[in-house]
Amino acid sequence: MDRKRTLVTASEVEQLVAQGQPIVIHEGYALQLDKWINQHPGGRLAILHMVGRDATDEINVYHSARTLLLMKQHRIGRIQEPWTNLEPPIRSPNYHALFNKAKQAKQSKAAAVAAALAPGAHRMRKSIDIGAQLLTPTSCTSPNANSNGETDCQAATSIKSLLPNGNCSRRASAVLSVDPEKQPLLDLADADEPEVSAATAARLAYATEIEQKEIAEGILDYPSLDIDTQTTIRKHYRELHDQVKARNLYQCRYSEYGRESIRYGILFAIFAYTLYTKWYMTSAVFLGLFWQQIMFTAHDAGHRGITGNFVADTVIGAFIADFCCGLSIGWWKSSHNVHHLVTNMPEHDPDIQNIPLFSNSPTYLKGAFSTYYNFDFVWDRACEVILPYQKYMYYPIMAFARFNLYMLSWLHLVSPRASQLGAAWWTRWLEIAFMCCYWALFGYGLVWKTLPDWNTRVAFVVVSHMCTIVLHIQITLSHWGMPTSDLGPAESFPQRQLRTTMDIDCPTWMDWFHGGLQFQAVHHLFPRMPRHNLREAQGLVKDFCEKTNMRYNCYSFTKGNKVVLTRLQEISAMVEMMVECQKHMAETGESGLH
Repeated sequence: MDRKRTLVTASEVEQLVAQGQPIVIHEGYALQLDKWINQHPGGRLAILHMVGRDATDEINVYHSARTLLLMKQHRIGRIQEPWTNLEPPIRSPNYHALFNKAKQAKQSKAAAVAAALAPGAHRMRKSIDIGAQLLTPTSCTSPNANSNGETDCQAATSIKSLLPNGNCSRRASAVLSVDPEKQPLLDLADADEPEVSAATAARLAYATEIEQKEIAEGILDYPSLDIDTQTTIRKHYRELHDQVKARNLYQCRYSEYGRESIRYGILFAIFAYTLYTKWYMTSAVFLGLFWQQIMFTAHDAGHRGITGNFVADTVIGAFIADFCCGLSIGWWKSSHNVHHLVTNMPEHDPDIQNIPLFSNSPTYLKGAFSTYYNFDFVWDRACEVILPYQKYMYYPIMAFARFNLYMLSWLHLVSPRASQLGAAWWTRWLEIAFMCCYWALFGYGLVWKTLPDWNTRVAFVVVSHMCTIVLHIQITLSHWGMPTSDLGPAESFPQRQLRTTMDIDCPTWMDWFHGGLQFQAVHHLFPRMPRHNLREAQGLVKDFCEKTNMRYNCYSFTKGNKVVLTRLQEISAMVEMMVECQKHMAETGESGLH
């Protein structure tokens, strides 16, 4: 087959997506990535969020020229242009319902296996594997009945019948199964909705109304979502990318890391000297500052922005994050890759999924199913009690956020997700070894053996971890105050990144303090760019924004903090009003949400 000449129609792409194929559009060609998705170093979810979309911009800025050449082998033909994006199946509203059904099916299958192995069981009845059937939904190769009494063929046919006319309509959602091994795609258009109380219905209506209002504001504040406008934005963005490459801004300046290594060394030396002289609290402060500063380089390595070589940057990132700081670089890459592609999407971006402690989106008032964690963020009494005070809890919790990162790091390394990044076999074990070394040195050697008593140990741990508060504020500052509304699949990659991301304005001599995190909007447009080149790229991005009539959000560090706190206060006010309305309903039987 001549893949350069073969034309793949929109309906054929939709059919393939409905059959469970991860089809992604790149530079005018349809890529069939089923043979690559499990080897993708960025993880499965990074691809699944691009299914049915023209991901040319995302793919080009995330991958090296060598990787882009390798992608050509996955082409199945040219597509009709201009391409109208499908909603990726994983973002379908029915995804949650399908996840629950798949989970129940797996539980039923496990129960059937147990029953078959029990004494007196003569044979095990074959239960249908939803994932396997959906990969070939029109085939019927086995007459065996499943645990529900239907044959494999009948079950596959019933699944396919959920799709309009046997396939996806142009804008219809084909929902993604969450079988951790296969994760195929299907539509669940007629998912059963549970009955809800009047109070719950009012809460859902209230949250939906606010969401729609924010969507309307996003549409008004940014360029039109029509295909011509967004195509023009993409055209200018690609010209901007050409400028970036022409100026060699992807070229790492190793001399800058030499200077930074001197700073890291000075901080560590002061920590060690004051520890030796028994100035324990001073030592704790400088250890915290060392952690805060050196993680900037781990961030670069995680994006392969230092050497561009997978092995070298992985080892650098693991040494800094796991060995020096006790944090898994694999966990960070797993969540961070998704964050970059679905920035500030409440159901999909793990970086903003923090309820009941924090909510920066009205979506969480309805509850949300996390496609990253495969977990329900349920709206409950804890949310109603805690969230009204989130503005006041922001800085205290940021001061101790590092403890949560320890937990997430270990949960990642002992979970199947650690092996789903398509990385080399050794990365997981390297991380575990490095993190064990960290806890042996910090936990046992320093805290337990060196510090004299329990009061000093507790104070040392608290002070050293509190000193990393600036890093956690920097991480949250760029997104928590920005919109979380989803304007749909028509919105281009550069527009979404600029709409949901904030830069921090600071003088050049303060760049060391922020470590490149002050250029988050620029970084989101060019994730692989070494951070020492971001300031030069900022000028190009400003010109791009003027040319496309897009807002470039850039505030001082102080103003940025105010923006975040204001957003948290807005959500708190929504929660307080909703709780009052629920009390009013309970007393009078009226909703009060008018």
